[in-house]
Amino acid sequence: MQQKGVLLVISGPSGTGKGMICQKLREDMPIRYSISATTRKPREGEVHGREYFFYEKQAFETLIAQDGLLEWAKVYDNYYGTPREFVENVLNSGEDCLLEIDTQGAMNVKQAMNDAVLVFIAPPSLTELRRRILGRGTESIEEIDKRMSCAADEISFINRYDYVIINDEVDKAAQKLLSILQAERCRVSRNDGFILTE
Repeated sequence: MQQKGVLLVISGPSGTGKGMICQKLREDMPIRYSISATTRKPREGEVHGREYFFYEKQAFETLIAQDGLLEWAKVYDNYYGTPREFVENVLNSGEDCLLEIDTQGAMNVKQAMNDAVLVFIAPPSLTELRRRILGRGTESIEEIDKRMSCAADEISFINRYDYVIINDEVDKAAQKLLSILQAERCRVSRNDGFILTE
């Protein structure tokens, strides 16, 4: 009997290094990255089904009405969401699926798929988080203050996650994430139908 894949949902404030940790995990182990759906127009070089699933607004709203999304949000004038069918197909094929998403989206995914594994990536401290964002040199002080305020809001969700990883070093954090994934694969509830033979 083929084991179903694990849906690994990653969240954390901007500047915690989520993207780098996820990239490192993908280098170390085969895991499918969840592809989001959107109503925004494709940018040059983007391909439907690779960077995003691109939908017209009406088609996206039909997906919402038919419960075809694990979560969705409207950002400015465009919709973004996680297609349920894509994720379920990946998991049912026995592959693990990685979804990097904000805290609100993660809560919605958990409600839609209660066996999803939620991992929160946290900075060593808020002072260090501010230093990292400042170090990027891409945001004004006002934008940094806004990001720090958002970070405090996101951190307030931490107790609703299954795991927390403090990212003080990317390689170590990625190794912890890999360990979580391996442990989840060994859960008795994920190995339903396991029979020990002679």
